[in-house]
Amino acid sequence: MLELADIVRAAGPAYCQTYAGRMPPSHRRAMHDIVRCRTPGLGGSLYACDDCGTLEYRYHSCRNRHCPKCQEDRAQHWIERLRERLLPCDHYLITFTLPSELRPVARSHQRQVYAMLLREAAASVQTLAHNRAWVSGTPGILAVLHTWSRTLGYHPHAHLLVTAGGLSNDGTAWIKPAHHRFLMPGYVLSKIFRAKMHHAMARAGLKRRIPTNTWAQRWNVHIQQIGRGAHAARYLSRYVYRVALTNHRLERFEHGRVTFRYTHARTRDTRHLTLPVHAFIAQFLQHVLPRGFTKIRYYGLLSPSRRNDLERARHLLQLHSTISNERDTNASAANLSSVDHTPERRLASLAELRCPACHHNSQRLVKRYPPSRAPPW
Repeated sequence: MLELADIVRAAGPAYCQTYAGRMPPSHRRAMHDIVRCRTPGLGGSLYACDDCGTLEYRYHSCRNRHCPKCQEDRAQHWIERLRERLLPCDHYLITFTLPSELRPVARSHQRQVYAMLLREAAASVQTLAHNRAWVSGTPGILAVLHTWSRTLGYHPHAHLLVTAGGLSNDGTAWIKPAHHRFLMPGYVLSKIFRAKMHHAMARAGLKRRIPTNTWAQRWNVHIQQIGRGAHAARYLSRYVYRVALTNHRLERFEHGRVTFRYTHARTRDTRHLTLPVHAFIAQFLQHVLPRGFTKIRYYGLLSPSRRNDLERARHLLQLHSTISNERDTNASAANLSSVDHTPERRLASLAELRCPACHHNSQRLVKRYPPSRAPPW
């Protein structure tokens, strides 16, 4: 199967030579790690089967967050931890998208603008949530940054997982939204978000680089109800630890051109896009985040500084939940469990200890080898 590493390995050196003076260190690091992932360059571990004595050598992963080989397991572990933090209530997914006029500024000031996007999107939700007309409480918010479209275009946006309701100011009650199956109006949220970004850009000294009409147009904010906590975690798994392009979407790499497939957002049909290899690498690298930038952040009740309030809200929800809500919660948990522990997932876990010769789950770690060492036979 064609992999991103194959393309970077073949065309990466020429790309780096062509754009040597314009490549940030994070781009070079991502290319370096992707090429070495699960190769002798990163070393490996030797496993032995207790039943038949077969030895197997496995290469180590690079664990770069932009490597398509390393993200699936990290996402699964993150979701398991998230399940313990999410509140047993309905959740909404709110998506905030930067308008095209702001994208050149975002590209050249990534660390500043990305942090603004996450922070101001969460602040906008909290502003409306504290309004008595909608919630009148503090919600739990989880924000995830994405920068790409389905065709690898530059499209910065933030996905926010928001609780349907919030903890009252005095911490004595859990307040549900004022409107059943409706959290808050998107058009009002859009105006608040636009105003907050306007002030943030002005404080950062970036406002002068943005066309004036940007602050008069309507910004895109989409709100979608996605169910209770367990189901919400499963839904959010589509967005967390995802990379701009996965290996299974790659179709061909020949004659200096790369073809990959994508699903059209409106028609939902599968389409193909072919790019020159240097343009393809550039499209991918524009989604590599600055080193150390945190793309997943927590606000409101999910903020690390409000653990006591989070547990108080959890207690209130459990204390006042109805029998039907408890049934729904159990059903959602069962559904998530079935997803996390499907036969495929269980087989994948067992495969880590399965001997390739006798197919018994009896392998054990014998020794770890340092990088740049070939298999020991």
